[in-house]
Amino acid sequence: MTRLSKILLALTVAGTLGQAAHAADAEVVLKVHHQLPAHSVTQANLLEPWAKKITEESDGRIQFQFYPSMQLGGTPPQLVDQVRDGVADIIWALPGYNSGRFPLISAFEQPFMSTSAEATSQAMWTFIEEHGQKEFQGMHLLATHVTDGALVHTTKKPIKKMADFRGKKIRAANRTSTKLISLLGGTPVAMPVPQIPEALSKGVVDGAIVPWDVVPALKLHELVKYHTEMAPGQPALMYTTVIIAMNSAVYDKLPADLKKVIDDNSGLAFSRQAGRLFDTQVVETGHALAKKEGNEIYVLPIEEQQKWMKVASRLDKDWIDEVEDKGYDNGAALLQDARDLVKKYQQQQ
Repeated sequence: MTRLSKILLALTVAGTLGQAAHAADAEVVLKVHHQLPAHSVTQANLLEPWAKKITEESDGRIQFQFYPSMQLGGTPPQLVDQVRDGVADIIWALPGYNSGRFPLISAFEQPFMSTSAEATSQAMWTFIEEHGQKEFQGMHLLATHVTDGALVHTTKKPIKKMADFRGKKIRAANRTSTKLISLLGGTPVAMPVPQIPEALSKGVVDGAIVPWDVVPALKLHELVKYHTEMAPGQPALMYTTVIIAMNSAVYDKLPADLKKVIDDNSGLAFSRQAGRLFDTQVVETGHALAKKEGNEIYVLPIEEQQKWMKVASRLDKDWIDEVEDKGYDNGAALLQDARDLVKKYQQQQ
């Protein structure tokens, strides 16, 4: 080993030990678990700055340790149980991976709900406060948000009209996207985000419905050639709902002043901040990567999108029936309330 290598190794070890010692001095060290890589927008641009702000405002009494890429074990659908059971103190997770367990929040995954992640994220927080608290027992919600609007990414042929879905196996994220792909004429293949690259490279699927958000982390732009976006100013194909949640017992044990620090950095404002990030930076980054790779970004004409929207409207009844089967009254009114809240926050932008 060269002298320079020894110096660099010593500095790395010292830094690691310093971080460990610093964490040991904290009053509370919170384990944050999620499914995406450490360099993803979710950790690097959302969760880490948020955690740093809390650490500073608590004078170092609250600190965080990040466990990206499911480093604490388990699978992405198990994250919601991990935070309830105390395996993780905080999670960033997709409720839609748990089919049927979070029926109310799935209202915001209905196709063509909104043109804005920022507005939808705030609407979802307000909606859950009013209607959905029992879905999140054992968790203390810190924020709700959606990623940027999903689009269709394909390997060999672009999707330019509904007929292009025929014969295509398309990755789906949840029950709603599975039904939507079928209605549009494709064959849905459900899988969590981390499995997408291998499925594309091996030809298990011909494409995937995902937002630009996951493109950099998965290097999706290197695996596909075509990206189909919705018409400008029109509702997104669909959004993926996300929760940032803390173990209730861990939160309840915090001293009042530390609870206040958490509370001051949670809720509607944090949800809005997350949505805005996915509306702006994420989409711009995705576009740049796709163009650099020489990929084609195709934008649906409004007339074609309206055909998709007409077909997708059939899913409203499915959602209404599902939530009523779960014991909620008047599913149609709940869905309308979700839409009204989205409209309210869109008008405030």
